[in-house]
Amino acid sequence: KGELISASGSGNGPVNAIDRALRNGLEKLYPELAELELTDYKVRILEGRLGTGAITRVLVESSDGHGEWSTIGVHENVIAASAMALEDALTYGLIRAGKKPE
Repeated sequence: KGELISASGSGNGPVNAIDRALRNGLEKLYPELAELELTDYKVRILEGRLGTGAITRVLVESSDGHGEWSTIGVHENVIAASAMALEDALTYGLIRAGKKPE
C-alpha cells in the first residue's frame, strides 16, 4: 500500500530482535503473522577460507501449524542474511495464508 512503517523489537539476540521488529510493524496489517513460528535457524559460512570476508548463508525454517517451509538469505553480513531469510519466511507464510503482501 506504499505505507512506511517504523517498528522496533528486542530479543535474546539480533536475529530474534529483527523477527520481533518485523512482526511488531506488520501484525496490525497482517494478523496472520501471529500464527507463524520460526522453528529452526542455521548459519553456514561459504568460502570459509576467506575468513571474515566470507559469504554467509542463513537457513530459516518456519511453520504455520499446517505446514513447514525453509527460506534462505545470503550475504557477507550474517545479520543482513538473517533479515533476508526472515523477510522471505514471513512473506511466504502470508502467501500460504491467502494474503498478498505489499
